Amino acid sequence: MTELLIKWFIKDADNVTDTTVRKNYGTLGSFVGIVCNLLLCSFKITVGGITGSISIVADGLNNLSDMGSSVVAMLGFKLADKPADSDHPFGHGRMEYMSAFVVAILILLVGFELLKSSVTALINNTAQPQYTYFALTVLLVSILCKLWMFLFNRKLGKKIGSGTLFATAQDSLNDVVATSVILISAIVCKIFTLPFNLDAVMGIFVALFIVFSGITTAKDTINQILGEPPEKSLIDDIENTILSFKEFVGIHDLIVHNYGPGRQFASVHVEVPQDIDIVKCHEQIDLCEKLVGEKLDINLVIHMDPIDVNDESVLATKRNIAEGLKIIDSGLTLHDFRMTPQSDTRTNLIFDVVIPSNLKMGEKELEQKIIAMARLINPTFCPVITFDRDFTGTMK
Repeated sequence: MTELLIKWFIKDADNVTDTTVRKNYGTLGSFVGIVCNLLLCSFKITVGGITGSISIVADGLNNLSDMGSSVVAMLGFKLADKPADSDHPFGHGRMEYMSAFVVAILILLVGFELLKSSVTALINNTAQPQYTYFALTVLLVSILCKLWMFLFNRKLGKKIGSGTLFATAQDSLNDVVATSVILISAIVCKIFTLPFNLDAVMGIFVALFIVFSGITTAKDTINQILGEPPEKSLIDDIENTILSFKEFVGIHDLIVHNYGPGRQFASVHVEVPQDIDIVKCHEQIDLCEKLVGEKLDINLVIHMDPIDVNDESVLATKRNIAEGLKIIDSGLTLHDFRMTPQSDTRTNLIFDVVIPSNLKMGEKELEQKIIAMARLINPTFCPVITFDRDFTGTMK
């Protein structure tokens, strides 16, 4: 069914990096959500009103909020497709993240409202509702429908890597669990006479489950809005692509900026032999930037760092300093290593040190440890250190 809907409604469906195709995927998912949730909401509120079930009415209101979430998601995809303008030179892609956050807030509101209603019913010892077979049938159909919607939205989300669709899929799965709990409690109440309102108790458990889901979804989307590190697989792909050029001997200071799906920019420093032909190197950099763009859909800018790759004394000193850094902290790395001609009194070692995010000591203390370590190797060594931070999230 999902593949059939994609075939009918989305042109050029495999071109998932295109913003218009992404919008069409989002519109399809949102439209299906609006229709399904509107029908489920209507049936459940009607059945809940007839039977006097708080949990069924609350579940119907949950579907109503899901319909609202689908409208918000559709709007988010439409706004994200807007082209760049003078006020937003990187486009509007992050609107997709904002719509996912709004969906999470709606989930939380429904969860808290359901929790309030259920606790009130339990405290007031409201009478247990009388369920009909029609009510049980509506709940069962709702479970099957929501299960299909979970699979549907998850598949769309995987195709375009959309946090909004993943959030919608998770919400559908939450509804499967919530409605299943209500159905089980309804069957139990129909068979047994209980001394308490099981409907209200089940409503509390369902509400807590929905609240937890909303918090999790909100946390994930906030991370995207604030700027989370890129996937390690993406970092590896960028590094492997760059180092596939034999003229490049190493990379560092890789930074990836994400302005929404399909809108990624990156910069990196590439180490090259200091005696390389500059014109040839520039040509290779242009080719590499183009290859990364075609392969990974990233707008890459490369800065060239010339280093000495032939002087054995420089290379040996670099290895010794790198090993010493690992003794201080296993996460420390260095780059841009240069060395002034050795003398009997002073030999400057000029290099950058990348500090892992979990390092506890301050830069001053770390600098003193590195200087002491270098002078143990050779008393004439005088490190001149620039400290860098890791922006890829791979150094913990």
